[in-house]
Amino acid sequence: MKFLFACLAAITLSCSTTNSQNASRLNSAAPLRTGAERTEEYVPYLSGKRVAILANLTSIIGKTHLVDSLKSLGINVVKVFGPEHGFRGNASAGVHVADEIDAKTGIPVISLYGKKNKPSKEDLADVDVMVYDLQDVGVRFYTNINALSRLMEACHENGKELLILDRPNPNGYLVDGAILDMKYKSGIGMFPIPMSHGLTVAEFAQMANGQGWLTNGVKCKLKIVKNANYNHDMPYTLPVSPSPNLNTQQAVMLYPSTCMFEGTYINLGRGTKFPFTVLGSPELKGKYEFNYTPTSIKGMAETPLFMNQVCYGLDLRNYDVEQLRKKQQINLGWIMELYKAHPYKEKFFDSKLSNQMNNIEVQIGSGLFRKQIIDGVSETVIRASWEPGLSEYKEMRKKYLLYN
Repeated sequence: MKFLFACLAAITLSCSTTNSQNASRLNSAAPLRTGAERTEEYVPYLSGKRVAILANLTSIIGKTHLVDSLKSLGINVVKVFGPEHGFRGNASAGVHVADEIDAKTGIPVISLYGKKNKPSKEDLADVDVMVYDLQDVGVRFYTNINALSRLMEACHENGKELLILDRPNPNGYLVDGAILDMKYKSGIGMFPIPMSHGLTVAEFAQMANGQGWLTNGVKCKLKIVKNANYNHDMPYTLPVSPSPNLNTQQAVMLYPSTCMFEGTYINLGRGTKFPFTVLGSPELKGKYEFNYTPTSIKGMAETPLFMNQVCYGLDLRNYDVEQLRKKQQINLGWIMELYKAHPYKEKFFDSKLSNQMNNIEVQIGSGLFRKQIIDGVSETVIRASWEPGLSEYKEMRKKYLLYN
């Protein structure tokens, strides 16, 4: 046991000295520590138990993967579950992932983004406790919270406790967008929350339990390790890209605004090394000077919209994201501008044109948005249509917050 806690101290020291978040911690005397970094809070609890972990490339302590760290501490990790993009994060968005044996550790990896989307009774038969540790980005159409909800259901069904190692939400300051109309429920929107929900994953888990959102209203037994010295307004630079196409901090911060374009006939940088930070179309030639050419990139976008065609549009790579923080709003101006500039407006929201497009109603979660953009209504009118749902959500959200 002395050796165990010596290792814990070493890992904790390593985290505090190697994590590069100092610039984003608001000059706090006490440094931010993620749930995973707070090993003293949960490693003794896991000791002697058979542990399964839902993890991906963001599940780190310092520079070391959580699974590797726990194994080095003698924790019996019997299996790992992998979400969209896979355990090691090398699968493209939407691509099914197969089960495998992790080459580094020899641990079986069971995909929850392939033949099944939650652990089976057999998967959990030899597990004493389930651990969840995935970095989220705070946006409804990012699928980690969907994986979390299904994991919660599986834990309830099989009498397992779920230990959540919480992580900061880089868009935690932002609570905005239409509340999902549940008639548009889909794989990119399963819960009546706004586009940018302003929750950490642990707060979302409490909300899903408390609001009865799990199937049949069941509740999962939760144990949460909170972030230390964290608040929702705190800027947080992700130490690891959370998925192949969110590969820069700029992309993460623009994502609540630019991911709306998944429901339009506009390329949003898929097929480039800077996705979610540029917006364009070949049909905007003559309207904009900035241009780029999407290509097939393995592991990021094999068949992007407008592949091998020169796209013209907006370059947001140097956009000052502090403007988003100051306004605390999703940017609607870009989608309004590009619709106005597009010469073939009947194409703009026509999801039949490409299998790379989503239906805009499903993407936004509202049946009004398409007509609002087409009719050229003001941003004020669009925002007014999100009420009273958005204000009611903000009030409800307060019940489940773990941080200011």
